[in-house]
Amino acid sequence: MADMGSFREAVTAWAAGGPGDAARELAARLSVRTAVLLEGPSDAAAVSALAASRGRNLAAEGVCVLSMGGAMSVGRFARLLGPPGLGLRLTGLCDEAERPYYARGLARASTARQEFFVCSADLEDELIRALGVTRVAELVRAEGDLRALHTFLRQPAQRGRTSQQQLRRFLGTKKGRKIRYGRVLVEALAPDRVPAPLVNLLAGL
Repeated sequence: MADMGSFREAVTAWAAGGPGDAARELAARLSVRTAVLLEGPSDAAAVSALAASRGRNLAAEGVCVLSMGGAMSVGRFARLLGPPGLGLRLTGLCDEAERPYYARGLARASTARQEFFVCSADLEDELIRALGVTRVAELVRAEGDLRALHTFLRQPAQRGRTSQQQLRRFLGTKKGRKIRYGRVLVEALAPDRVPAPLVNLLAGL
């Protein structure tokens, strides 16, 4: 049975150089209208968790939340999914440092007017600031990662870094951890503490 996961897989294969027939067929069958372009799977986990917490089923609304595997891929995905390709509305999140990739990639695909939202450093930084380091440490303990965090903090490279910087770096030290905490941190947010880039992204969908 075709679902939004099938469409994501078809688009990813298309972007990797495969044929686009499956993506085109699924886009029509699923009535896909918007693609949310995100740098990585942790961003996708956070966006999906926020939507679910607001009682929204983005797939049923024709919205595809798509991890591109890096900001440098945005131009390729924009060409396939935007006006030159499937004609979908494009939106998404990017890190401040990756803004130039988005600007160039979208301009080349004639999608410069599509709306993207920029995180001050990255999404993890936004979430840690919104929750506070004490609350994030509590969540790390609840997830069973406190010993790993203490081991990480003893590394010489962490000396001189702020607690927020240390936590942000810790989330990226093990494969899959950023994805898991993308969901965990979002689910722990009070409704009035959701970072502006996420609020604005979801409001525009």
